[in-house]
This record gives sequence, structure tokens and C-alpha cells, in this order.
Amino acid sequence: MDEIRVLQLGNEDWNEIYALPQGITMEYVEAFTQIPKKPYDMVFLDRAPLVEELEPLHCGTKAYTLFVTDQVKLGAKARQLFEEKKGKWIGKADVSGFLQQEARFFFPKPYGEKFRLRAIAVAQGFCGCVKWSGDCHVELLGDYGEDFRQIVYWRNNIPVSQGQMLDFWLEYEKDPEVEISLSITKLASGSISDIIGCWEFNEEDLKQIVQIDNNQSGGWIFLSLRAKGRGRLQLIALHDRHSRGKHGYFLPGGERYVTSKREEIFCYYNPGDRKPPLNVYFSGYKTRQGFEGYYMMESFGAPYLLVAEPRLEGGSFYMGSEEYELLMVNIIGRYMEELGFTSNQVIMAGLSMGTYGAMYYGCDIEPHAIILGKPLASVGNIARNLRLNRPRSFDTSLDVLRYLGGDTDQEAIQTLNDRFWKKFDAADWEHSKFAVAYMLEDDYDADAYATMLSHLDTVGVQVYGKGLRGRHNDNTNGIVSWFSSQYSKILREDFGRMKKE
Repeated sequence: MDEIRVLQLGNEDWNEIYALPQGITMEYVEAFTQIPKKPYDMVFLDRAPLVEELEPLHCGTKAYTLFVTDQVKLGAKARQLFEEKKGKWIGKADVSGFLQQEARFFFPKPYGEKFRLRAIAVAQGFCGCVKWSGDCHVELLGDYGEDFRQIVYWRNNIPVSQGQMLDFWLEYEKDPEVEISLSITKLASGSISDIIGCWEFNEEDLKQIVQIDNNQSGGWIFLSLRAKGRGRLQLIALHDRHSRGKHGYFLPGGERYVTSKREEIFCYYNPGDRKPPLNVYFSGYKTRQGFEGYYMMESFGAPYLLVAEPRLEGGSFYMGSEEYELLMVNIIGRYMEELGFTSNQVIMAGLSMGTYGAMYYGCDIEPHAIILGKPLASVGNIARNLRLNRPRSFDTSLDVLRYLGGDTDQEAIQTLNDRFWKKFDAADWEHSKFAVAYMLEDDYDADAYATMLSHLDTVGVQVYGKGLRGRHNDNTNGIVSWFSSQYSKILREDFGRMKKE
């Protein structure tokens, strides 16, 4: 794993007092007056910062990574820094234990993934029916026996390092007569049979994320599912992620929400300077799980909320059940309320799949602006275009169609298209503006921009766009460049904000 960089300000060097775990380096400075080249992974204040240290500290500290010992008295400006960075107090007596046990969770690069369904192997001896449905799920139907036995396992073992904790989340549905348990086995590095650790998680355990904490040497993790009883068992997804313990998901401070059907939504909130606007950014299609847009949003200095979802292969366009969509709206509303912002103090944005989330929930929020790069709106058409416009490219669109539309026929295509446009037409865009960069020969949703214009007949709405030559993925750099410049323009002209250098 990457080295964890720690900054410590105080009257004594903690390197001479505390033993640091492997992989953690601590930089002690008596005066911190130079802006660092990049932020630290953790910052400890063991004394009140000087006025001239506040700006370098602001630039060198990530949100949720600032810790201040309990005997320090912060002045008004230092307390503002503490609040903007979501700082935490720590007892001086607890520092040693915190460094030993918790600092390892502040690694710089997050990682999460989902096992492909094709990695599932049905165990020998199961004589029931097995049905595969794209990247949506694998369904088993049959008799699993009166005692627990292995039913499926996942190919492609995953690595685990010494001192690393891993999170696992299993998405599944089943009949009440079926019972399951998740088995996790650790194999020694370089061996296929030397077992050095075993964990077993029952259904009660699986109601939450399950974790394994590897305090031994590195090795490989093998996962399998055991079952007993008789009936239907549907395996939807198995996710594994580098854990941050109790300090968040993907990023320190990252939050996780889950529906009754075990579908997840992740968000990361940074209060910035607490001045308008709140910038809500929806991640695009991602097979490597985590947030998108962090560095760009961070550069604006304003409050922002990153949103991501890990369903299907790399996302399911942020649509879902009534419960799922209400949860999404409530998440955004929660941070608007915390900041005391109204809808005209919100900007919603995204690229590609993220544009759908920005527009779809923009219908609920009716924000000041929606900024889009490579917009996608008619998801049914995206699936229909697979056969002729982009064969063997983005097969996930078929999974989305089946998952949300219930089928892959023309009726399902139209139903999914209408789901968006009916909601879009019901919104009041009178006080909103749209900035859109789109591809002129887009092979995913070629008519997204033109169709949007035809539906935006509200008096007062502002729309301006930029068309670039090429298909959906032919000029991402050009799209991002225009997207970023328009974002900066709106922040500057409408909110009096200048982008941080």
C-alpha cells in the first residue's frame, strides 16, 4: 500500500515520543508557512496554529483528516479551519493508540471493486437450475441440503496485505426457506492450499458490511457461499473494498446509504467555506468503485457533494425504486439544510452517466444550474443503439434496460425513455440554466441535447451548449475542458467565486 504522510505541528517532535507503524511517515515542523505541493493524509495539531500558518494548513489538509489534541485552544480563525475541515478532537493520552490502530485507515488511494458475475462458479454436486441474467444476477433454484455446504465460489482470489482491513458486501435475494453464509478463507502467499485464516458470516452478520482484519502476513483471499434448505437464491453482487474502518467509505468521511433491497448509494460531503453554492457532482460509469470529480470540486473551494453508486457493472444511471430515489433526494436535501441553502444556491453536474443523475434529480431540486458533459437522457435508446451504432460496446446498457425496464423489448425501451422525460417535463426550470457540452455524432444518445431543447419550453430557462465532433468517447478531454471552464464561469459570474490556483 502507498505510504501515509502525516504532518504534525507542536512544541515537541512526536517521532521521538511515539512508535509509528510501518508505512507511515510523520513530518514535524516548528513553523508551517509554506504551502505544500500536495495535501497530507493526516494532520495533527498539538498547539494553536499561528495566523501565517492557517493558509498553508488549509491547502495541506484534507477534510476529515485534521486532529487537534484536547489541550489546544483554538482562536476564531483556527476554529473556522477546524470546522471547514471537519476536524476532530483527540485526547493526548490517546495519540499513541490512535497512531498504532487507526492511522492505517488514512491511506491516500481508495480502492473498491465488484466481482464480475462470470467469476461465479457453481459448486459440483448442485443439481438444481442455474439461470444467468447478464450482469444483473445469477439465480439458483433447487435443493441445497439439510446442512450447510458450498453452493458457489468466486474465481480470482484477491490480495490482502499485512495490517490491511477489507470490507465485503453481498447483494442477494432468496426465499425464506433458504439459509446462507459467506465463507472467507485466507491462503498464504505463494500457496494454493496453505490456509492461515478463516471467517464465517451468517445472515445476521450479512445485514451489515463484514470485515476481515489481516494482522498477519500478506496472502490471498478466497470467497465462497454456503447454503441449506430449498428454494430460490439470487446472487446479485459481491463487493470488496479497502476498508477505512470507522472513518468512512472510499475517502475519509465518505458516507454509505443502503436500501431495504441492499442497494448502495455513496456520498462524500465537503463543507468548503460554507458559502453558496452547494455543488452536487454525480460520478460517471465506473468499474473501479469510488468517487469522481474530487480534485475539480476541491479546486473550487465551495461546498460540494460527490455521489456514486456501484450497481450492475459500473452503475445503473441512479434510477431505482421509490425508496432508492427518495433516499437520493433526501441525501442532497440534508446538506442543503445543513448549509441553509435554497435550490437557487445549488449546482448539479456530471459527465456521461453522471449527467443522467444530475438531470434526473435536478427535476426534484430545480437548482440554479445544471452543468453537463456528454449528456445521456433516453436510457432505453442507449440500449437500442448497441446493436447497430456501437456493437459490443457498453453491454451494460442492456443490463440497465432489463434491470429498470423489466425486459429488453421495444415497450421496455419506450417505458425507460418516458420515465425520464415525464419527470423532466414536470419540473419548473424557470430559474435554472443549463450548460451542456455534447458530441455531435454521439453513438450512445445522439439526440440528448436536441431533445432536451425541445422539452425546455419554460419561460426564463437559459440554455447554452457546445458541440464537439466525434462519438461519445472520442474527445473526453475537450468535453472536460469546456465543462470545467463553464463551471468556473458560472461560479465567478453568478456567485462571485474565483477558482483556487
